[in-house]
Amino acid sequence: MAVKTPDDPSTPAPQWETTEQVFTALESPLLAYARRLLGDFSTAEDVVQEAFMKLHTQFETVRQPQPWLYRTVHNLAVDHQRRSSKMVLAGNEEDSPLDDAADPQPMPDEQIARGESIGLIRLVLETLDERSKEIIRLRFDDDLSYTQIAEKTGLKVGHVGYLLHHALKAMAAELSKTEVAP
Repeated sequence: MAVKTPDDPSTPAPQWETTEQVFTALESPLLAYARRLLGDFSTAEDVVQEAFMKLHTQFETVRQPQPWLYRTVHNLAVDHQRRSSKMVLAGNEEDSPLDDAADPQPMPDEQIARGESIGLIRLVLETLDERSKEIIRLRFDDDLSYTQIAEKTGLKVGHVGYLLHHALKAMAAELSKTEVAP
């Protein structure tokens, strides 16, 4: 299935000098595009955020950020759908013996690694300014949308996205030093 993106080869591509300019111009359309692909706004936000993180690390080599971002969002959405789809065994799913055999608890080493990662993330979070910490808390702890965060903080929706993007980018840079994030 071909997915139409807003790229038109006959229209000259805009020239952006920074990832911030690209983010400001394309965040909303990319969120709408990802939402159409995934059917879920929260997952769409995650996919778009990941695409911008990838763009940030490769910005100097990407000649046309708009089509690059749309293709990256598309690929990330496909990857997400592929990972989230589950294989179904032939037969009656309700009587599956695999349901009884599966242990929902992670292995002890996985629990320790997860705990260490959470601890590192909390330490890195503490290095952010108060406004960034509040926006991250509202987004991830309270599960508020950008619009709800804007209403609660008095900021504009685009500014919330900008601040969240930069806070997460700063955290990713710090975490990459500890090998928690790539």
